[in-house]
Amino acid sequence: MLDGHRQYATAADRIRLPMTFAPGPLASDLARLSAPQWIDHLVQRNYEGTWQALPLRMVAGATHPVMMIYADPTATAFVDAPALAHCPAFGAVLAAFRCPLQTARLMRLTPGSTIREHSDHDLSAEQGMARIHVPVTTNPHVDFRLNGTRIDMAIGETWYLRLADRHSVANQGTTDRVHLVIDCEVNDWLAALLDYGQPGGTIRPISTVAGSIG
Repeated sequence: MLDGHRQYATAADRIRLPMTFAPGPLASDLARLSAPQWIDHLVQRNYEGTWQALPLRMVAGATHPVMMIYADPTATAFVDAPALAHCPAFGAVLAAFRCPLQTARLMRLTPGSTIREHSDHDLSAEQGMARIHVPVTTNPHVDFRLNGTRIDMAIGETWYLRLADRHSVANQGTTDRVHLVIDCEVNDWLAALLDYGQPGGTIRPISTVAGSIG
């Protein structure tokens, strides 16, 4: 974990946040993007079929396409990617988050494709980092499972998912599933939002981290 992150405690592995974005503008932004802008996911052992990303915010200085979609846990500086300038709705989504943003990508899973069960280390609010999903396009036959339990996410909804836990996705429908995926640092604003969206639970600052947490 990066120095200066705050450590939090929560019980929920999924929380729908009280933020919703209009589907129409999201779809319009997606339509502006061209096929060559999509980059195959670099961890090929984790999926079958086509799983691609398109960077909207990236590590500063990244020039190779693979590095532009890579969420480098050691990076400390981030910039908007060129595509974001042409996507006002996606920009508005990012601007709505009053917490430090790291990377933001569109993640596309095509029909018949599967993301094998895996976990993404350090992606949990408890460790000061959150991955947020905003569905841009989906279908009823997308089977997203976290800790073995299905999550149904509608277009324009905003979800925190604790992806340090085991998760998998299967697109069994006939249309693409595209999510706007945002990696951000948990501050008091985001912690309060998580607390609001978590029925019966609580997320609160429990310590200020002076150095790295093992």
